[in-house]
Amino acid sequence: MKSAKPDAASRPDVADLLCFAIYSAGHAFNRVYKPLLDKLGLTYPQYLVMVALWAENDQTVGQIGYKLFLESSTLTPLLKRLEGLGLLTRRRDPDDERQVRLRLTDKGDALRKQSREVSACIGPATGLTGDTAAALRGEIVRLRDNLMKAAG
Repeated sequence: MKSAKPDAASRPDVADLLCFAIYSAGHAFNRVYKPLLDKLGLTYPQYLVMVALWAENDQTVGQIGYKLFLESSTLTPLLKRLEGLGLLTRRRDPDDERQVRLRLTDKGDALRKQSREVSACIGPATGLTGDTAAALRGEIVRLRDNLMKAAG
């Protein structure tokens, strides 16, 4: 009996997978971000929370979770750590006790100035022009939204 061997076309290489290209690009981003964020004393997820609060202070945990695609069970320990670092406060909303509001402290707001180095380094590290990076970001967001829709 002859064993059926799949031909090369039916055996995709990992390098041919779009999902792997995005996954490995994420890892490459993290390698560039890590030394920059170490100087700030932040992890990448913590940095994302801070960026969201720098853009709009005084948000609920739910709002931050929605923007970052994170569940509150993932966010809570991260937020406790940021609070422990003195970068933000977590308080129950007096108008709706079910909501926890996040506000930057003076220290958290001051960290924004130090974080400018991060943004200044990431653009050149990508090797992309501003227009190309913006177009790529738009395509990736569209891809993400399509995948989220397909996943239900």
